[in-house]
Amino acid sequence: MNVAEVLTRLGQAAPWEKAAGWDPVGLQLGDPSTSAGTVAVCHEVTEWVVAKVEELGVDLLVTYHPLLFRPTARIVAGRSPTGRAYRLIRAGTSVATAHTNFDVAPGGAADALADSLGLIDTVGFGPMDPGESIKVVTFAPPSFADQVADAMAAAGGGTIGNYSNCSFRSEGIGTFFAGDGATPVTGTAETLNREPEVRIEMTVAAARRDAVLGALVAAHPYEEPAFDVYRAMGNLGMAGRVGHPPEPIGLQGLVDRVSAALGESGLRVSGDPGRSVGRVAVVPGSGSSYMGAAAGAGADVLVTGDIAHHRMLDAADAGLSVLDPGHLATERPGIRRLYALVAGIVRGAVDLTHNAAGEGST
Repeated sequence: MNVAEVLTRLGQAAPWEKAAGWDPVGLQLGDPSTSAGTVAVCHEVTEWVVAKVEELGVDLLVTYHPLLFRPTARIVAGRSPTGRAYRLIRAGTSVATAHTNFDVAPGGAADALADSLGLIDTVGFGPMDPGESIKVVTFAPPSFADQVADAMAAAGGGTIGNYSNCSFRSEGIGTFFAGDGATPVTGTAETLNREPEVRIEMTVAAARRDAVLGALVAAHPYEEPAFDVYRAMGNLGMAGRVGHPPEPIGLQGLVDRVSAALGESGLRVSGDPGRSVGRVAVVPGSGSSYMGAAAGAGADVLVTGDIAHHRMLDAADAGLSVLDPGHLATERPGIRRLYALVAGIVRGAVDLTHNAAGEGST
């Protein structure tokens, strides 16, 4: 397989367009056409990970946290993200990130965290704001509707997760007055025409707008194809999961379960230990922005990382208990899933997942 083929398979399991708009998922470094003979997986691209990649001759490194999180103007040597990028480029290693798209994916990081705590009947909550998308709407004679929609889809429109050629169509009547010199496909010049048309709606990634519009115009039979472009937000992935333990449990019992599954080092707890717990919400990584969504989903407790002191107080005022085992701890179940996914794609992969101290584990 080459790098592009691995990323295509990854995107089928965790669609890239489901990532948060701020998240630089996908290929960050490298050539998609190069061979992916040796693939490695890591949680974070640390100095230790880069040294192992150099030692093993890795072709593709799949990381959960992006190596280059912010735009940079320089790639220079040094102990920094850009310095590690410089070393990986010299080593000929491509780097791809599967982060928030993997969080929201079925069976991804959010589901892995819920499963690690034994939650059942889980559902998603907490919409993840994706990158900018648009909706393109056009109108065509019924006999040309398939031709126009197929051309738009071939140019990259109408993709939702693992589904392609997605469109909505409705029938109606279009009116137009064809002026002097016009040659309408249907109707008559110099008169007001009323003709049957099909309205075609298709979601399009903003980056594919020009290609899709170009394909629409080229495939459309009209001299002046009518089309509209709207900003859109839809098909959002859910950042968290909410469910319930299989048996009645108190908050202290849940604390014990979290400690056993994720580690008790640094675990912070807000709430009455004797409180009965019905529904539990989980968000891998930093989930403080989803406290309101967790309460709205009926959760008694939120398990996530990076909750500041005053946000803990806000949660208590809202009747929501909080368990914070740490950012990395809440992501580790998902990292094991990511490794398994990549290993399944390439029939074996190098495990370079590591803890917060940057030490390797195999």
